[in-house]
Amino acid sequence: MMGGVLFTKGHGTGNDFVIIADPDGALELTPSQVAALCDRRFGIGGDGVLRVVRTAKDPDGAAFAADAEWFMDYRNADGSIAEMCGNGVRVFTRYLISSGLATPGPAGLPVATRAGVVVAVIEGDLIRVNMTTPRVYAASTATTGPLTFPGMAVDCGNPHLVCALHDGVELSSLDLSVAPDFDTALFSRGVNVEFTVPAPPLDGFDRHVAMRVHERGSGETLSCGSGALAVGAVALRDAGLTTGKVAVELPGGRLEVTHDADDRWWLAGPAVLVANGEILD
Repeated sequence: MMGGVLFTKGHGTGNDFVIIADPDGALELTPSQVAALCDRRFGIGGDGVLRVVRTAKDPDGAAFAADAEWFMDYRNADGSIAEMCGNGVRVFTRYLISSGLATPGPAGLPVATRAGVVVAVIEGDLIRVNMTTPRVYAASTATTGPLTFPGMAVDCGNPHLVCALHDGVELSSLDLSVAPDFDTALFSRGVNVEFTVPAPPLDGFDRHVAMRVHERGSGETLSCGSGALAVGAVALRDAGLTTGKVAVELPGGRLEVTHDADDRWWLAGPAVLVANGEILD
């Protein structure tokens, strides 16, 4: 596979990643290598791989070299390349700081992604990220099993489809072991599909929503940060709110989405590093 390469394992609300430091861009990760690393029985296991590389040393990151030193090269579990990962960027930030590769400034730590540069602010166990502004732009549908649900397409730097369940349909009843069907003309490069239901009111939040997600290239995951951002944007829009705070409950824990008075969108949640190791084969 990649004998001799060091790795760290981390997660954000159960959305887990294999982190590989490659500051000078010396590694060339192939899709098959990424898939092997993410295999939960024959590899390390993860929803994706975070390659830590200096922006100036990666062709996809070079355009951001003036704004951020580090580029998050994110790969889905199947080896495909993704533009953004909201949980991943928090774990990436935690790794940079814990390994001594970066120190956040007064305004936070800029991180380059294929969707642009985001800024992470560390607040103890939580990391808040000033995300790319989500754009709710089209109505569509997703089908899982015999059920079809209406949804809204949301661009968070990567594609999402947020679908509210019909009354009486429980989140736990959905079979997300198979990818939902969607409009391939609208989502020609695939889409992350979020299914949502209202949750009981929660102090300190304008809306409270529960969700499950099927991620493009990874299958169902315990959490999806950019998916939570998309869900928060739709929840505030449906409520007629131009600013506000949304609690999003996922199988792996809670994420917080905030749209503030300065028109900034924030995603907040934990980011945990759990192990270091070496790839032997």
